[in-house]
Amino acid sequence: MLREAHSVASAKKGDFLIDERYTFEVGGKNKSFKQIKDIPNSFVVADDIEIGSGAKIPLWLFGFLY
Repeated sequence: MLREAHSVASAKKGDFLIDERYTFEVGGKNKSFKQIKDIPNSFVVADDIEIGSGAKIPLWLFGFLY
């Protein structure tokens, strides 16, 4: 099984830029979208939440991608 390689870079706004397309801002459960509000394909990855909503994703879900 071949896996496609993805690029990961630091973003000008947000924390990570994946494949020059997706922006992720990582923070605690109260992290807002203020830093990335005008960026298309942007998501908040929040710690200490069990369920995501909209573009807010629980940090623990990224553990399943390893």
